[in-house]
Amino acid sequence: MSRRKHVAPDGDPLDAGKTATGEAAPRRRRRRGAIVGGVAGAVVIGAGAVLVLGGFGRGGEPVPEASGPGSTATVTRQTLVERSTVKGALGYGEAVVQGHQGAGGDGGGGGGTVTWLPGVGDVVDRGGVLFKVDEHPTVLLLGGLPMYRDLGVGAEGDDVRQLEENLAALGYTGFTVDTKFTAATAKAVEKWQKGRGLDKTGGVGPADVLVVTGPVRVDALKVRVGAPAAAEILTTTGVERAISVDLDLADRGLAVEGGAVSVALPGGGTADGVVSAVGSPKIVKDESGMPGASDTTVIPVTVTLADGTEADAGSVKVTFVKAERPDVLTVPVAALLALAEGGYGVEVVEGGSTRIVAVTTGLFADGNVEVTGDLAEGDVVGMPS
Repeated sequence: MSRRKHVAPDGDPLDAGKTATGEAAPRRRRRRGAIVGGVAGAVVIGAGAVLVLGGFGRGGEPVPEASGPGSTATVTRQTLVERSTVKGALGYGEAVVQGHQGAGGDGGGGGGTVTWLPGVGDVVDRGGVLFKVDEHPTVLLLGGLPMYRDLGVGAEGDDVRQLEENLAALGYTGFTVDTKFTAATAKAVEKWQKGRGLDKTGGVGPADVLVVTGPVRVDALKVRVGAPAAAEILTTTGVERAISVDLDLADRGLAVEGGAVSVALPGGGTADGVVSAVGSPKIVKDESGMPGASDTTVIPVTVTLADGTEADAGSVKVTFVKAERPDVLTVPVAALLALAEGGYGVEVVEGGSTRIVAVTTGLFADGNVEVTGDLAEGDVVGMPS
């Protein structure tokens, strides 16, 4: 009687008993792993699993063919937005140093003694006094051009127009608002000087006025009454609640004046905000004393909250839009497969079968990724189980 033969997974017959010489037949070592037929391998991103169809189990039993992914997602068309969140401080915006320009407007202080200062928290508007040196007031005017020279009859320029605009706004008349400082302008200046208790010279210089873009709030006093007048007398901020953010120099592109941001407020809740000012780079000195520590360069940014927002001063988180891709096809990042031949793909589910489709990735944001390839909105793709 012939002995029964067993067929190994590779198809070779094995004698279950002895060889023709009567010796015990050596056991054939089973192959490890599984056979993959007709399907390119694809590794699931982050899942550590290989897509395998067909083959045999460790004991030689057939492994059932995969019936599809354990879960699925839908290809969607949307606007994809990448955001970046940084810390900020809610107060009244960046503090700006203000000082006595003195005769000649060299910015180094013109001598004299500080004889009057406002209180911290005071608001000074157009025509108001910011401080006094030797009882001579420095008056606030509004505009964008610093007072850099003495103005009198015969002077011409945009700074003349700015002065005349302020005189007109304060109620002084009898002159034409233009770029020429005329005798009529001088008469209006004399009336203004009389109203402020100044000598009626008919001219205006850097020691007389300080030009700012809007009303200011006194943030801190740098000197006391009786101290020598200097280039740093006090600091001012805006009058509205605002957020100060120091952006890393590499993130300069995040802040665009007029750009919308989202703010996580102290104590919870969020509010809309707008980038109202982007300053020049400044150096922040490292005072930690740690080895290897160095100064850093930052961009000061001011964010204004939407009207009606109520919030206490404190630390906040400001979220900027870093990149935006409107009307693009997206899939969850977890749906991506790393293809054996390189690049990425997704497993498209169609009825009872699946196919691997290569895709090109774009922007990643909020757990989704922009994709282009042989896909359409509404297609179903596999997800790792």
